[in-house]
Amino acid sequence: MKNAGTRARVVYTLWIAAILALFLLHFVHVLADFPNNSPWMDYAKYTDEGWYGSAAARYILSGHWYLRGDFNPAVAVPVWPLLLTAVFSMTGVSLAAARAAALTAFGLNLLLSYCIVRTRSARWVALLAVTILAASPFLYAFSRLAILEPLAMSLLLLSWMLALRLARASGWRRSLLLGAIGMLLCLLVLTKTNGLLLAPSTLFLVIEACGFRRRASLTAVAVTAAAAAGPWCVWYFLLVRPHYRADYQYFFAVNRWPQPTTLGGHIAAYWYALHGTLWISPVLCLTAAAVLLVGWLPRRAPAAAASAPAPFRSHPLTIASLLAAAGTIFFAGMQNHPQPRYYEMVIYPVAFLVALGTADLVNEARALPLRLTGACALAVTAGVCVAGALGIVGYARHPEYTWLNAANNLARYIDAHPAPNRRLLSVSGEDIRLMTHLPSLCDDYGTWDLPYRIHVYDPAWYAAWNELDPGTEADLETQYSIEQVASFPAFDDPDRDLLILYRLYPLPPDRRQYMAEQEQLDNAGK
Repeated sequence: MKNAGTRARVVYTLWIAAILALFLLHFVHVLADFPNNSPWMDYAKYTDEGWYGSAAARYILSGHWYLRGDFNPAVAVPVWPLLLTAVFSMTGVSLAAARAAALTAFGLNLLLSYCIVRTRSARWVALLAVTILAASPFLYAFSRLAILEPLAMSLLLLSWMLALRLARASGWRRSLLLGAIGMLLCLLVLTKTNGLLLAPSTLFLVIEACGFRRRASLTAVAVTAAAAAGPWCVWYFLLVRPHYRADYQYFFAVNRWPQPTTLGGHIAAYWYALHGTLWISPVLCLTAAAVLLVGWLPRRAPAAAASAPAPFRSHPLTIASLLAAAGTIFFAGMQNHPQPRYYEMVIYPVAFLVALGTADLVNEARALPLRLTGACALAVTAGVCVAGALGIVGYARHPEYTWLNAANNLARYIDAHPAPNRRLLSVSGEDIRLMTHLPSLCDDYGTWDLPYRIHVYDPAWYAAWNELDPGTEADLETQYSIEQVASFPAFDDPDRDLLILYRLYPLPPDRRQYMAEQEQLDNAGK
């Protein structure tokens, strides 16, 4: 027995060391491109790091977090910019610091995942869930971007961990826990607005901790909801609505994609959203579906425990994981715009389902076929983890810096060619600001029309991907003559693999006035 315990400790120590090594590998070449020629085409790698960190970068570099008329997402999702402001105040504005903050959130997610599964499952089950996450090339690619999902997942998992401990609390400690859970849900929504669709998974865990008793459950949910709604109302009604209402409404308007017009179109949208889970890993998702299906099949229980549900079906994390995954998939289908990054919020529930379902089948004492099914699921999961770890090692061994090089070369060109200012107009301008500190405007999004924005801020440079959009060209030509001066290759997308820099020369005042009037007449005619 003593030797068996020693062997188990050695195995667990080596297992944890392997997980830690995989996690630390995420920090290697932290400024490298999002993996080129990967299965995931997501425009977040061009824009989202800059957009969602723009308020923090502006504040540290200029003393003002808000740029009137431009795209200001921090009005709707302020938590990540506030965190980055604290980070940048210590490190200075840099893409490396922003990505390190996101990776720190990812590391916290791994720790929380272990603690959550471990609350009611064996150690090896918790380590299996964490291994699935740490060895995922999908998570490797997206957790290294300074986007909203890693922090949003941290807040959701923290709320789950507190909810799972709620059953052991009473009196004022219980009320304090419910208040903390509500605050975390508020921060989740203020980190990523579709966090509202993830909240039911936490509320289910709250109800489960109350033993599904109606009165206790309603009271607990009411306290949690009040604790979540209170700070959100303070943020919205005291700050946003009086001062930034237009920016807040605009944030949701630009995230509204064209909707299907038929029932079949809506069904197809939700089918594509469900199909999008395969971006995580087709084999892993099919394994999760298999263990879920087999785990829910009726089983013959011993007479003494005839009314006892199977552990997998009774485990609160099973339902919570399904609710969280369904919330994200529903959001992608409702938007009619599934993007790979959305599914960073799905891989955690999938990992929990695979680990818990596999353990349930392996531990089945009454049916050999179920144990064999569990063993097959465990073997397949181990194969997915090994293949994923090798994929991560491959990405780490062959980093590419096309985006960083393009941004730096663009900044060097601007600095080497004097102009009235260094302000850059570009959809990727905020990403470039993180890397080079160039002041920037977004050409695609902003509460002011582009002609008025460029009239107010008068940028001297414009950068576009691959070609000059005709609509943007028409807007610019109301006030500038445009000259292509340089180009910089970056990334692997055939539609966005060449960053082209244009010099903007202001038209004479009378010509600018004439063109502006023509633009107004054209718009009135439309």
